[in-house]
Amino acid sequence: MPNVTVKAKDGGSFQAYVAMPARTPAPGLVVIQEIFGVNKVMRDLTDAYAAQGYVAICPDIFWRIEPGVDITDKSEAEWQKAFDLFGKFEVDLGVQDLIATLGHVRAMPECTGKAGSVGYCLGGKMAYLMASRSDADANVSFYGVGLDELIGEAGGISAPYLCHVAEKDGFVPPEAQARFVPALEKHPKATVHVYAGQDHAFARVGGQHYDQAAAELANGRTRDFLAAHLG
Repeated sequence: MPNVTVKAKDGGSFQAYVAMPARTPAPGLVVIQEIFGVNKVMRDLTDAYAAQGYVAICPDIFWRIEPGVDITDKSEAEWQKAFDLFGKFEVDLGVQDLIATLGHVRAMPECTGKAGSVGYCLGGKMAYLMASRSDADANVSFYGVGLDELIGEAGGISAPYLCHVAEKDGFVPPEAQARFVPALEKHPKATVHVYAGQDHAFARVGGQHYDQAAAELANGRTRDFLAAHLG
C-alpha cells in the first residue's frame, strides 16, 4: 500500500505515501513534508515511523500547485524550485488537507483511531498549526519555520505538542526564536527543546547540516513522546 488517495474537503483529491507497521491496529501518524515534496527523505522517515509501530502517512501537500513533487536538496536548481513552491503554498489550505489526511488515516481499518502528526521545516510549521487547529492527539515540529508569526495561535493548542528548535537555524533567526520559544515554554501542553549550535535540518540524514548526535537525541525524544501520547 505505497500510495492512497485522500479526498480534499473542498473537492479534488491528492496522493499520500503510506507505510504499515508490523502489527495492526496501530495509532496513525501524519508525516509532513519539507519543501522538497514527498521525496526519498520523507518516504524513508515514513517507513521509519511505521517500523516504530504507526500507520504512517505522508501526504502531498503541494498537490494544489504541482502534484508529485519529488526533489532533493543537492542542486541550486532544486533549491530554487523548492523555494518557489514554498512561496506559492497556501498555508490555510495546507492545514485543511492535513486535517483531511488525519481523518483518512483514522478511518483506515488498520488504525486504532488515535493519530498525531510530525513535520519537518515547512512541515514543522504545519505540525504546529495541526496542534492549534486540529484534534490530532499529539504533534511534533522539527525546526519549524515562521512560528514567530503564528504565536497568537498557541492558545488553540489543547493536545501535547513537542517542538525541536535549532539554535543556529539559518531560516529562524534569534529574534524570531525569542518571540516563540519563551511563549511555548510557558504553555502547559508544549515541550520545547533547543539544540545548541545546530542549524536547520540537523536531523535530515545526508543533509548539509546533519548532526548524528543531535538527530538521535531529537528522534529519541520524539519516539518517547509519541509512544506516551499515541500508544
